[in-house]
Amino acid sequence: MSDPLASLPGYLLRRASTAALAELNQRLGEIELNHADASLLILIGHNPGVTQSEAGRVLGIQRANMVPLIARNEGRGWLIRQQVDGRSQGLSLSPDGEAMRRKARGVIDGFEERLMERVPQELRPHVIPILGYLWGEQN
Repeated sequence: MSDPLASLPGYLLRRASTAALAELNQRLGEIELNHADASLLILIGHNPGVTQSEAGRVLGIQRANMVPLIARNEGRGWLIRQQVDGRSQGLSLSPDGEAMRRKARGVIDGFEERLMERVPQELRPHVIPILGYLWGEQN
């Protein structure tokens, strides 16, 4: 049976995203993480002292969903809170958090490499810019 939606870029993008996220979560599951945990660790590792609200904005995670995400990773001993001002706390990685960030980054890097291998060599340089435009991050 043919798929009449297969010529719609938005449909294909959603299908590709769903398949990629499922595969990534499966791989991250081997180190007992999911993509949200891994993204948070990588972001904080790259931006020590980032506040919870700043991290939520960058990751596109609503405040109500950030609370359990932070709590879960803090409970694992991976995050350290530091007072930034009277109301804000910055987040940094503990040594165990940094070790898990490195593991997560290794899994993600391997996944991304295999993902790009599915794209013909001559099209690979265009993938990131095109996705950026579709996301609205390129002008």
